Amino acid sequence: MVFVVLIISHNLIISTSDISRPGLELTGYFAYYPAERIQLLGMTEISYARKMRTDKRQQVMQQLCQADVTPCFVISRMLPVPEELDAAAKAAKIPVLRSKLPTTRLSSKMTDFLESRLAERKALHGVLVDIYGLGVLITGDSGVGKSETALDLIKRGHRLIADDRVEVYQKDEQTIIGEAPKILRHLLEIRGIGIIDVMNLFGAGAVRSNTQISLIVHLENWSKDKQFDRLGSGEQKVKIFDVDIPKITVPVKIGRNLAIIIEAAAMNYRAKTMGYDATKAFENNLNNLIQENSTN
Repeated sequence: MVFVVLIISHNLIISTSDISRPGLELTGYFAYYPAERIQLLGMTEISYARKMRTDKRQQVMQQLCQADVTPCFVISRMLPVPEELDAAAKAAKIPVLRSKLPTTRLSSKMTDFLESRLAERKALHGVLVDIYGLGVLITGDSGVGKSETALDLIKRGHRLIADDRVEVYQKDEQTIIGEAPKILRHLLEIRGIGIIDVMNLFGAGAVRSNTQISLIVHLENWSKDKQFDRLGSGEQKVKIFDVDIPKITVPVKIGRNLAIIIEAAAMNYRAKTMGYDATKAFENNLNNLIQENSTN
């Protein structure tokens, strides 16, 4: 597992995705000033600062610019930077950035970016593919055919995210995101051929940078001594960080088209999320048939 901080300038780092809008601080209240956060100033803060006395504004801006603590200031709507803030930030070597975006949208985009970059990460062994917009993580023992199955899925129009090593992080309480390490991006290893570049061979539409992991398909060598779920009623879960991801196990046997099976599994899972469960429909039909036969 890896914890990340973003280095923005010199010794200044961003270690939290929380963003502060220093409204109370502009009034002189510094009893609780989260100096370790990015300080976002919008129309409200800039308008208030303009109406402050020059000496008071200078004092407040100096207090905002705590050297080696405050990572940076961001000003939305390309509003002008107060001279006192500009001078105090330069003295403390703190960057002042501006954006054309409105404050609320800018805050949302920065939060999403920081949460993805600062989130705890870990690596999983498997192949991650996008099937009809659904992130499917294919797992299994080495040599079971994960990469070959992914290649078949790509040929059927689906998209590769990562092969062999999948880096995952938790975006929120219900979402796990998977992506490829930079060194393995767009690459697929096929035994007997070697490394192939999927984007070069199949085009930009055959790859994707990241996706939410919605389903895990585990490939397992078929054995007559092992019982596999035939009706789909035995639901399994795999916990990744704090999120439970549904898992199905598919037996690998000569003659089975794994790509079509996994494609069908993804479509069946999507149908379940939309309220239709074929297994329950079969069980209801069976119960109705039993009742009909028992009354005759």
